Amino acid sequence: MSTTQQLADVLRPVKHVLLDFDGPVCSVFASLPAPEVARRLREGLLAADERTPHGAEDETDPLAMLRSIADTRPDLVESADSALAALETEAARVGKPNPGGESVLLACVRSGRSVSVVSNNAGIAIEAYLSDHGLRGFVAGVFGRLPGDPSSMKPNPRLLLAAMESAGTKPGECIFIGDAVRDVQAGNAARVSTIGYANKPGKDVRLAAAGAVVVIDSMQAIADALA
Repeated sequence: MSTTQQLADVLRPVKHVLLDFDGPVCSVFASLPAPEVARRLREGLLAADERTPHGAEDETDPLAMLRSIADTRPDLVESADSALAALETEAARVGKPNPGGESVLLACVRSGRSVSVVSNNAGIAIEAYLSDHGLRGFVAGVFGRLPGDPSSMKPNPRLLLAAMESAGTKPGECIFIGDAVRDVQAGNAARVSTIGYANKPGKDVRLAAAGAVVVIDSMQAIADALA
């Protein structure tokens, strides 16, 4: 069976689309790179006379750094999360739209499907990007990580469950679109089928192995199938 037919079959019963943000919708750190965000977050902690949390000294992934802070210095989580949210918002405002990402949102609206954005990024950053690009009206809800609670991030299904509850829908009526193994794992835990978006070499194998029901390398393919 072709990928096009697989997509059509998977999407046919879907009433609500759960959509990851960084990757499927845009590249958040395209202009303000993740390593620079991590460096600024680390320097901000040092400027506040705080010792760099163990394991965060050379971390280049700001979300991984936040997890590390939660593990080793829980007393710093609230301030670190707030600082990271501000940096993410700055990055999102100059983020690069992903080809096909906007098309998926438009296709959902035109086909009568609702959309929730579910992401490990801060909700304030997601809201800023959607508003700046005139896309907020196409999204029913934004579910970023809970402020001060990195444990809410995927692969924890908590955000997916919150999005479905808010939309008044159930797993069998939903599809989740994500570009990371942790997305598929969160979908599995929430009993939601996941379409894997392989936007980098090697991801197709990893996403399929994690349990993605279909793996694609173009968001436009999803938009076309929704239409």
